[in-house]
Amino acid sequence: MKFGKSICILNVGGTKYAFSKDVIKDFPLSRVSRLHKCASEKEVLEVCDDYDRERNEFFFDRHSEAFGFIMLYVKYGKLRFVPQMCELSFYNEMIYWGLESSHLEFCCQRRLDDRMSDTYTHFSEEDTIKHEGGLRGDCLENREGADSEQSKWLERMRRTFEEPTSSVAAQILASVSVIFVIVSMVMLCASTLPDWKSAESSVEEQRYTDSLEHPSGIIEAVCIGWFTAECIVRFMVSRDKCEFVRRPLNIIDLLAITPYYISVTMTGLTGENSQLQRAGVTLRVLRMMRIFWVIKLARHFLGLQTLGLTLRRCYREMVMLLVFIAVAMAIFSALAQLLEHGLDLESGNEDYASIPAACWWVIISMTTVGYGDMYPITVPGRVLGGLCVVSGIVLLALPITFIYHSFVQCYNELKFRSARCTRSLSAEFLN
Repeated sequence: MKFGKSICILNVGGTKYAFSKDVIKDFPLSRVSRLHKCASEKEVLEVCDDYDRERNEFFFDRHSEAFGFIMLYVKYGKLRFVPQMCELSFYNEMIYWGLESSHLEFCCQRRLDDRMSDTYTHFSEEDTIKHEGGLRGDCLENREGADSEQSKWLERMRRTFEEPTSSVAAQILASVSVIFVIVSMVMLCASTLPDWKSAESSVEEQRYTDSLEHPSGIIEAVCIGWFTAECIVRFMVSRDKCEFVRRPLNIIDLLAITPYYISVTMTGLTGENSQLQRAGVTLRVLRMMRIFWVIKLARHFLGLQTLGLTLRRCYREMVMLLVFIAVAMAIFSALAQLLEHGLDLESGNEDYASIPAACWWVIISMTTVGYGDMYPITVPGRVLGGLCVVSGIVLLALPITFIYHSFVQCYNELKFRSARCTRSLSAEFLN
């Protein structure tokens, strides 16, 4: 720095810090250390928001409390989030001053990862360059110059398959995928109808049905082919292959596709007709696993995505609800067995002969289903049944408030993300 006084004043959001030029030169925050290399006010204003030559004061219009925590990291080497401050906002401040998520303590890194995963927020390299003010611009520019075309193509393909509202092609692809899911589900349901089964009574007709020459076999093969191709392409264009394999929806896709190939392989190896093979419990279970295709609709419908994200965030409340029900079930089933059968073994109610049998009555009573297959006949048992029903209503209502607020929050977040993608699509279409 070839101008100003020997003492530099940093004014961050109204909070002032005084440092010597030598300290500024080797300052751990890269944005601050860049001030030492500035040879003119023009270069200084590229680093900070304003500059006062008389007082040699540099103004930064940033969050003062966040910078205070960053200064604690400079002094003590430990960086944690500011209490009551959004993790993403603090991360934005970190990027501005030249820090990365790796500088955070491990517990804070996990909080940041969870926050970014929940809100589907990803800071692109372009955003990072913008916030850092060109701190690593030359390096990234050289790297992007070589791989820009390939990266843009892969990113476009990834968004087409992963974000249905990102482009017109993505919307068409999502619509086709939904049609295939619906067709496959209709065929699966139709195959269980009595009329459908009666048409396959003979072995020859059974062989014909399962062959690719039959319309149902052709439709099933086409659907499986589409789902397989879609899964392979999404895997090829994904950013992180390991993360792709660990995602629940991708695991469900694999569970829905695999049974078909297992059935075809066993048919080819054994040479037996499909009627004998389907008599096996394993193959019948594998065939019914195609019902998982319905969950594929979660990729294209905001409501199902909201439900999944809500269950993920409210797993503690769900566990608490299950504990409530389990405790109440143990208490009421033991009392019901005692009042209905245990006190009079000769003429007691045989439906309540054991505590496990009474558990079934408790669960259908607490959930107010009441199938009527078993019910108390003694007066004490009926009083206990009334208490069981009232207790179930109260216990089931306790966590509902937490789950409801989480559902609304998840819905608003996903709706905002969908609206942002729609605006991006509109801008792309107009351009």
